[in-house]
Formats: sequence, structure tokens, C-alpha cells
Amino acid sequence: MSEQSNRQNPSKKLKNTQVNRATVIVAVILVAALAVIIGVTVATNRSKKNELPLPNDTSSTETTPDTETDAPAESETQRPADTQTQKPADTSVSVENSLPSFVLPVSGVLSKKHDPELQVYSVTMNDYRVHIGVDIVTEKDAPVYAAADGTVARIWKDVLMGYCIAVQHNGDCLTVYKNLGEELPGGIAEGAKVRSGQLIASVGESAMVEVAEEPHLHFEMTIEDLAVDPLEYFNEKALESLSIDASYGE
Repeated sequence: MSEQSNRQNPSKKLKNTQVNRATVIVAVILVAALAVIIGVTVATNRSKKNELPLPNDTSSTETTPDTETDAPAESETQRPADTQTQKPADTSVSVENSLPSFVLPVSGVLSKKHDPELQVYSVTMNDYRVHIGVDIVTEKDAPVYAAADGTVARIWKDVLMGYCIAVQHNGDCLTVYKNLGEELPGGIAEGAKVRSGQLIASVGESAMVEVAEEPHLHFEMTIEDLAVDPLEYFNEKALESLSIDASYGE
């Protein structure tokens, strides 16, 4: 009997070993399953937390009103500083945009006025035509002066109006002197600065379209490229020195 029992002991040991292994395997499986369950639960909770709007999340509809109210608050705090540094609007006209005071470019008698609509008889052309600018009759070679401070913009010879000079002034104003003599004083060239009353030319007889008339200065003025009546920009004292020629009439 002792020998049989001894023979049976190894089988019992084997069975016990197998049971122990099965128990371990089951325990491992249970632990693994529990770990999976815990992991899924944790992941689910995290995803739910992520879906909730964060306190500083500007995409949330609950925080949008806060964001909208923050902007006016910032602008209100900045307004006092802005108003302190901001200068009041200057309603005065700048020097560059204001017209200068004008003086007569030549001494003489007014023979033709500015009239872009009424046609005036031309002795030279023997016809009627509009007259842009004014004609001031004087002696040949009489000095011609700059009507105001400015810059010589152009010097040229026109086929009909002879030798011409244009002077640019403030206020986008241009004075034009035509029917001049060919010779110019020293220093008078395009780009030269001139002062009011400075000698810039002399009266000539170079305007072919007016050559049959008395020696005179043909004087024009434009403001912003629009022809204007020069007489409207001279003071009363200057106008008093110009008596209307009886041959033209008022």
C-alpha cells in the first residue's frame, strides 16, 4: 500500500499544480479585465470633462458676453489717454493752400477784360473770339513784375502768343505772362524762386495773334487749373490804377 500511495503522490502533485496555474490564469484575466474597465471609465470621464466649456474658452456661448463686455472696457480706458494727446482740428487754412496777395504785373491801362463767354473783336485776326485773361496796354519794353511770390514753372514761346512765362504760387495758383520780349533778366529760368514785384520780363510784340494792337501785357491766371478773372484778385488800390480804355468800354 505504501508503494501505491507513493506512486499516486506525483499525480496529486500534478493536479495541484494544474489547479494552481488555472487559478493564477483566472486571476490574471480578472485583473486585466478590471484594468480595462477602469481605463475605459477614466477615458470616458476625461472626454466628458473636455466637452465642458473651460473658464477662459472664448468659443463657449457662456463666455461670449464676457468677451464682448471686455472690449468696451478697454476702449473706455484708452479714450482718456487718446483725448489728452489728440490735438483739436485745425480749422484755419494752411499757408500752402492759401492764395497770396497779388500786385499788378505792369503799369498801364486795361484794354481787354477776361471773358470766356462773350466774344471780343480781334483787330489782328479781324474776327470775334473769347478772351482769356486781361490785356494791359503800356509801352514796349516796359518792365513786367511777378504778381506774387512763387516759382518759375515754365518759359516757352507760343506760336500765337509769343514769349511766355508761367509762375506757380501757393493755393494751386498759376499766373501767366504773354506777349513778352525775348530777353529775360538774369536769374530768371525755370525753377527759379521769384518774389512779389520782382522783375521777370519786359513787354514785347511777340504775340502774332495780337500784333496789330498796341504794346501790351497779356496776363492770365488759373486756380486749380481753371481760368479765372485776374481782376478779382487785385486789391481796390491796384484796380484804381487801371482805367478802362474807351476803345473797349466796360
